[in-house]
Amino acid sequence: MAESSPERCFTRIDRLPPYVFNITAELKMAARRRGEDIIDFSMGNPDGATPPHIVEKLCTVAQRPDTHGYSTSRGNPAPASRHFTLV
Repeated sequence: MAESSPERCFTRIDRLPPYVFNITAELKMAARRRGEDIIDFSMGNPDGATPPHIVEKLCTVAQRPDTHGYSTSRGNPAPASRHFTLV
C-alpha cells in the first residue's frame, strides 16, 4: 500500500510572517559564531538572581487581598482607537 501525504487542513498558517524571536535567535547565534560579544536583552531572560529585597516585596504585596483582580486601566487611547477602527 502506497503512503500518501497527509492533507493540509490549515493552510492559513503558511501565510503567517516569520516569528521575530526565531529570527533574532538566528542572528545572535551567527554573531556569536563570529566571536562577537552579545548582551541578550530578549524575552526578559535575566542572567542573575533577583535581588532579595525585590523578592521580599513581591511576596508581601502578593499576600494582600487588595492586589488581586484585573487592572482598572482603560489602556492607551491611541492603540485602542486604532483597534476599534479596524474591527
